[in-house]
Amino acid sequence: MANYETITLEKGMYNINGKSLTNVLEELDPSENYESTPLGGLDAYERQLKRFNIKVNGIGSDTVEKFFQNTSSSALFPEYVRRAVYQGMTNADMLPQIVATVTNINGMDYRSITTVASQSEKSLKPVKESAAIPQIMIKMQDNLVNLQKHGRMLVSSYEALRFQRLDLFTVTLRQIGAQMARTQLGDAVNVLLNGDGNGNPCAAITTATPGTVTYNDLLKLWGSLAPYELNTLLAPTSVVQTLLSMPEMKDSLAGLNFQGTGKMITPMGASLLHVPSIPGNTIIGLDSSCALEMVQAGDILLDSDKLIDRQLERATISVISGFGKIFNDASLKLTF
Repeated sequence: MANYETITLEKGMYNINGKSLTNVLEELDPSENYESTPLGGLDAYERQLKRFNIKVNGIGSDTVEKFFQNTSSSALFPEYVRRAVYQGMTNADMLPQIVATVTNINGMDYRSITTVASQSEKSLKPVKESAAIPQIMIKMQDNLVNLQKHGRMLVSSYEALRFQRLDLFTVTLRQIGAQMARTQLGDAVNVLLNGDGNGNPCAAITTATPGTVTYNDLLKLWGSLAPYELNTLLAPTSVVQTLLSMPEMKDSLAGLNFQGTGKMITPMGASLLHVPSIPGNTIIGLDSSCALEMVQAGDILLDSDKLIDRQLERATISVISGFGKIFNDASLKLTF
């Protein structure tokens, strides 16, 4: 295997299907070779930053110009951008709390599966001797998962950025990532509410008193979702404020957790997530372990060549993703 100081960096490393620059570098320069050395704890990309003495964060971080000191170090710039955007997406990402599984594909067409079973067929009843075992049908969905492309275009000249500190530029890139994550969350909520194009919108129940939601209404939502587990609640700003003002939400355990960590947990044990994009007075309750599938077409997409060549005027950053329902009745909406 090559030593990290002798690896030849080139644009083509970004064109290997399904692999980031870090993945390519790890194959050439495995991190396991550096265990119990001063470089232990660094991945292959971070070792390349050290090779060219580029400091991307903290006090004394370098300027953007440092990446372009030579043609080899300039090949590291798109991966820096990808990592900063990914960090922003991760920091703002609530999808892991509502998505049961993530499917990565190398294309734009994807058809998911679904199960067809009545309520009685979902319970495993005793099977008498010589009797047929009840069936559950798994079939392909009629329609493809609708994949959406979301992104931003960097509109700036290299001259405008070259002397800016990388830690400041990272803040901007993180915000781009956070916006992408919030947009993806909006897509997921839309699928939960309106379905994924296969005639499976979310079933709805209403509160006992129109315009008002009480703890008893939440208990109704909890009971109506059975046999699934109500472990996640999604609600817009005004509804979250209403729920947090309930006497039941001020009990010692729920209140202490919210005041100490900012995490909202209902007395039923379900996580309460603040999703401003949910319309009206609506609460979505779901079993996050089996309600929703996320489909991703590749990683964060970058105009790598433009970024390496310092053509920042029209360099794009984007992601392609979509959502499909796994078990339609594993989510339910409460309106009031």
